[in-house]
Amino acid sequence: MEKKTEKRISEILKLLDEAYGAETEPTLTYSPRKPHELLIATILSAQCTDERVNQVTLTLFQKYPDIPSFSEANIKELERDIHPCGFYHTKALHIRDCCKMLLQEFAGEVPSRLEDLIRLPGVGRKTANVVRTHVFHEPSIVVDTHVKRISKRLGLTEQTDPVKIEFDLMDKLPKDHWSRINLQLITLGRSICKSQKPKCSECFLNKICDFGPSSR
Repeated sequence: MEKKTEKRISEILKLLDEAYGAETEPTLTYSPRKPHELLIATILSAQCTDERVNQVTLTLFQKYPDIPSFSEANIKELERDIHPCGFYHTKALHIRDCCKMLLQEFAGEVPSRLEDLIRLPGVGRKTANVVRTHVFHEPSIVVDTHVKRISKRLGLTEQTDPVKIEFDLMDKLPKDHWSRINLQLITLGRSICKSQKPKCSECFLNKICDFGPSSR
């Protein structure tokens, strides 16, 4: 990587740290003693806000307190329970079948290896990396819609495929920033760098962003 590019990336990371800190706590609510809750909450978060997921899981995790109870859930009832999160037919099946596999193949424990996690129904690299980051404290890049959009706008990647973006960012960013940049870019995407109407004039990255007016 060129020195100029390294310097620019260092400046981006410095400004993100100054604005949002280095915290890596997830915005999804779960019990640290029950890692399957984060797994399920992340499955529910597809095409749904974390705020709504947290509202649903508040009662969901009381009704289904462990992996066996989810694995034995009546599908129609589970669909009703998670209905506000959208795509409830598919998500209900994924959650039940995921918990069945956890019992059958992983002794009722959430695995830490990426290769094992992505074998679970409803679990792709994004969900797997959320679990690895927060449950197992393994530095991981989580490419959601905000990370995909903003990393492109900042010139951190030219890729459009989430997996290629993940590897691109892993190659370019220091490992100690992998986990924190997930939440930093998500926060930036929700508040300033929005998809349709980005608030470029308010953005602290405006002067070094490839997308902002100052770069045109």
